[in-house]
Amino acid sequence: MNTTKSVARRAVLMPAAAIFGTYFLSGCLPLVVGGAVVGGTLVATDRRTSGAQLEDEGIELRSANRLREAFLERVHINATSYNRQVLLTGEVPTEADKVRAQEIVSRVENVRSIVNELAVLGNSTLTARSSDALVTGRVKASFVDAKDLYANAFKVITERGTTYLMGRVSQREADRATEIARTSPGVQRVVRVLEIISEEELQRLLPQPAKPSTTSTNPSN
Repeated sequence: MNTTKSVARRAVLMPAAAIFGTYFLSGCLPLVVGGAVVGGTLVATDRRTSGAQLEDEGIELRSANRLREAFLERVHINATSYNRQVLLTGEVPTEADKVRAQEIVSRVENVRSIVNELAVLGNSTLTARSSDALVTGRVKASFVDAKDLYANAFKVITERGTTYLMGRVSQREADRATEIARTSPGVQRVVRVLEIISEEELQRLLPQPAKPSTTSTNPSN
């Protein structure tokens, strides 16, 4: 592995390590903002506009605050926003709580749609959440290693062994990322919450190589 890849892998895995430190220092967090767990998305290579990225951060923060006010510590909910589509993962005690959580987030400013993957179960354990964070780190690192994927085009979230993929990608990229995620250790199931774009649109979104300088110098007389 070359130096660039090594640095990239460390950049992907560091957020997971930071999460573990936070968990062990402060104990079990019943309500978590999804974006804080995933993290590491670089503005320069993100396929959302800078405005959409800021909106997503605001959506995650406002969702977390309102859910915390509504449920206190009775639930474990992750709210992850990508291009104003919110993915809800985690656990709630009852079906009514699942519906209520979606209603609360639907009233958050700028939310376009919601994918509700909340499970009606008891809150997951610290051990289970730590394992999920490790799985997410492995999947992201595998995306970095893949030479035919842009890792920063994806948000990766893992909950109880199910890995969710979010992003704006082509069908080819979606299929390749799914293949990689399915073969990653600890992944039991892959759920795609992806916005599929055409290859033509993808080419427009990809960073363009710098044009060679056309400045000429005249030889000295």
